[in-house]
Amino acid sequence: MIEFTKFRLDNGLRVLVHEDRSTPLVAMNILYDVGSRDEDPQSTGLAHLFEHLMFSGTPRIPEYDKHLELAGGENNAFTNSDITNYYISIPAQNIETGFWLESDRMQSIDFSERNLEVQKKVVTEEYNQRYLNQPYGDAMLLLRPLAYTMHPYKWPVIGSDIAHIEKTTINEIKRFFFSHYAPNNAILSVTGNISTDKVFKLAEKWFGSVKKRQLKQRDLPVEPLQIHKRILQVEREVPSSAIYMAWHMCRRNDPDFMTLDLITDLLSEGESGRLYTKLIKKEKLFSEISAYLTSDIDPGLIILHGKLMNGIAPEHAGERINEVINELTNKYAPASEIEKVKNKFEASAAIGNLNILNKAFNLAYFELLGNPGLVNKQVELYRKTNRDSVIEISQKYFRESNCSTIYYKSSGRNRQ
Repeated sequence: MIEFTKFRLDNGLRVLVHEDRSTPLVAMNILYDVGSRDEDPQSTGLAHLFEHLMFSGTPRIPEYDKHLELAGGENNAFTNSDITNYYISIPAQNIETGFWLESDRMQSIDFSERNLEVQKKVVTEEYNQRYLNQPYGDAMLLLRPLAYTMHPYKWPVIGSDIAHIEKTTINEIKRFFFSHYAPNNAILSVTGNISTDKVFKLAEKWFGSVKKRQLKQRDLPVEPLQIHKRILQVEREVPSSAIYMAWHMCRRNDPDFMTLDLITDLLSEGESGRLYTKLIKKEKLFSEISAYLTSDIDPGLIILHGKLMNGIAPEHAGERINEVINELTNKYAPASEIEKVKNKFEASAAIGNLNILNKAFNLAYFELLGNPGLVNKQVELYRKTNRDSVIEISQKYFRESNCSTIYYKSSGRNRQ
């Protein structure tokens, strides 16, 4: 059980505190309610660009990392379709350094042309390395716009076109920052060796003077129901052919989510997953295969991808995947199989909750979803799934008309 206290500053900043005296450290997590879905279609990649800009200094503190390292702290960040998240772990006696640094960059960052150009180059290089210059790197650049026609989930977090980042101006950057990076659009969670009273005093001291801002109104287009299957074939110089499949699914907060989570575990949870045992171990169609949920706040995707053994046609592999999934939709899974994945989920959740950084992020994320108490109910909700719900939910989402597929074929010129 993760016990926590919640309060809100006058400027709108939500603060959650969990005390854990078993560690000498404190974790500090700041979640901003802005991700790539909040970008203009003609100016994508800004949320991810800001992840870099936020570490490049402010007018008052030019070197963020230097001060944190001197205090014995570590930090990192990530951006996804829905949020941008920054986190720190630091010795408890130096936690005020974290409050100082995070409140400073919430007020403003270095908006110089030089700084922007440096970070543009960093992001451009990342785009080239991750998406263009490695095998299968462009798969998600292809799959998302195949699955989505309207919703901004159709472009990846790094952006749909690197030219959008290259042409970004200081004025665009300022508008994006001041309409999204604000105390009234952020959640601060603090876990570890610290009292609630101390967090309240430090939050008031360092964040209380940060002014709330006028936020950009979120008005996202609703993705239409997909009523026909979509197929895209591409050929690339890769070691082996691959297949990528995506089915539309519910929101992260939907009751169906936990059943879908269990279903993907039944399909691809390690070497006991059905896809592994049938299509890798027994039939030797794939060298690797996995399935996962995007876990988006708006309706997301179930994504399955696998790399094929040489000589296996992607179309045949896709048929076998559908046959394995159809077994779940038409035949009760053994109770022992369901119990096994439930036990694994519970064990993983218990181990994860020993980490103060995990606890800090989860508190902030479930607060964003509307109920931080859900942090303590995930195992219970997962365990409610039964044989009937597995069939019902599988039939609901794993429809042929709801699937988008990429046959990612090897040209044969780069085979291992």
